[in-house]
Amino acid sequence: MSQISFSLIPKNLRVPGAYAEFDNRHAVQGLVGQPYRVLIIGQMLSGSPMQPLTPVDITRAEEGALFGRGSMMAGMISAYKDNDSFTKLTAIGVLDDAAGNQADGTITLAGTANDAGTLNVYIGGRRVRVGVSANDTAANVATALVAAITADPDSIVTATASAGAVTIKARHKGEAGNEIDLRINYYTGEVTPSGLTVNIEAMSGGTANPDLSAVIAAMGDTWYNVIACPYTDAANLVQLEDELKSRFGPMRAIDGVAIAAKNANHAGLTTLGQSRNSPHLCICESYAYPRPSWERAAMMCAQTAYSAQNDPARPFQTLALVGDMPPAEATRFTLEERNLLLFDGIATHYTDAGGNVCIERLITTYTENSQGAPDPSYLDANTLFTLSYLRYTWRARVLQRFPRMKLGNDGARGDNVVTPKVMKGEMVALAGDWADAGLIEELEAFKQNLVVSRPADDVNRLDIILPPDLMNQLRITAARIDFRL
Repeated sequence: MSQISFSLIPKNLRVPGAYAEFDNRHAVQGLVGQPYRVLIIGQMLSGSPMQPLTPVDITRAEEGALFGRGSMMAGMISAYKDNDSFTKLTAIGVLDDAAGNQADGTITLAGTANDAGTLNVYIGGRRVRVGVSANDTAANVATALVAAITADPDSIVTATASAGAVTIKARHKGEAGNEIDLRINYYTGEVTPSGLTVNIEAMSGGTANPDLSAVIAAMGDTWYNVIACPYTDAANLVQLEDELKSRFGPMRAIDGVAIAAKNANHAGLTTLGQSRNSPHLCICESYAYPRPSWERAAMMCAQTAYSAQNDPARPFQTLALVGDMPPAEATRFTLEERNLLLFDGIATHYTDAGGNVCIERLITTYTENSQGAPDPSYLDANTLFTLSYLRYTWRARVLQRFPRMKLGNDGARGDNVVTPKVMKGEMVALAGDWADAGLIEELEAFKQNLVVSRPADDVNRLDIILPPDLMNQLRITAARIDFRL
């Protein structure tokens, strides 16, 4: 019989008594849960209570106002919390780039109202209502519209009027402001009072998003599983992709997936998707959606994080984005257009019969390997989340079961000795737990292809090849109906 060793009861103890110590190496049965933390990156208003470039944990939606009411960050936090109130959420606010410019647009009114009514203006999906009386001139209505926008402390824009023209200006500097949606009459039944005409000039002229380098430095080595990014400019995406690639590596192992959204037409989205090739970045189409693209990115992060930490292999399709507003039916991408985007690295949505915007397929921008050949290995975000969980639970199992072990060849005896055979048995048991959780399949193939070896050039090391066959997702069901008459 092998000798039992103790960690705390000394070998040379002679004092009579009954002594017992605890060993928790086998206390945890099955798989451990992977706690998620989500990061929101967004612009804040100068003079707000929060300090820029400082990670702050957020527990309530109203805490977004601490970054400035009407700020990008406030909108993102509110959108996130509408979709997920349980996952740990951190925010890092950043100030506008001093070299940037604010986007602006124009709402031009003309004519005179024939009858009383209500003007419904939507700015970034936020409705502004103006009461109109008979015989009100365009200048009168424009002045009232500016007053209504100014009275809303959570408005993402400011406004000024000149005659019948209302100039809308984004609160923040930067390219992101160009994607703020301006429109009249979104819901059925909303009509412009007769006699008035409205012409909208889309937002444009915003330049210079904040540089994410300081934000990345502020992230440190904190593990963020999902990151909401409000920017899609190349300079910032390159920095974020490089950081996420580093985090995915074996020495850091704090991997995460960033999610952004882009309000651009089909051609613009195709160009953007083809310009990127990262398995750690998802860009969602946001064409003609009323809500700002950065708020939609936050919604996507919320639904993704909540679902993935429950089951990383379960697909995200059909998950509804709470609070989102679908584009007008005429501007929605067709099935054929969405299918093309899914080959160009752009994730897609659809609108269900109830008017809910739902995730269709969350893919990454990774489409080609280093040789330029098509490579679907990291196509779906589920693959990244599943791999992350497998590595997390593998590390937890090894560090829990074998914290202070001696290493011997197969056949070695004694307490606290691990051998390749013992480790192999533990890896098979772990794979069984993965299979029971629906994360992998083909367990017998795993056993056959599993390798545990002790390299000759380092007798204190075990090398392992884990060959999990990841569980896939049911995405397409096709049937041929061979009917008879």
